[in-house]
Amino acid sequence: MQSRSVTLEEIDELFLQWNGHINASALFRRALKDEMQIRDINPHEFRTLFEQAVEQGYEFDDILEQTSRIDDLEHLVAEQAESTQPSTTE
Repeated sequence: MQSRSVTLEEIDELFLQWNGHINASALFRRALKDEMQIRDINPHEFRTLFEQAVEQGYEFDDILEQTSRIDDLEHLVAEQAESTQPSTTE
């Protein structure tokens, strides 16, 4: 997993200190899922596509370099799957 920096304002930190039971990481993931929903991306399908790309041998940096949206990732996975299928023409 790659970590990204997140900027917390002092008021955010104060709130989280008051409520130590709140999982800030879960809040962040929830916000990302909300953003995915706005962009009509199913998180489960997104995870499946990412895992397929990794299974096909792509490293995270390769995926990041070759894609910039989910359509690119779908194309990358499909293209690799097509190139590894045995040819039916002789």
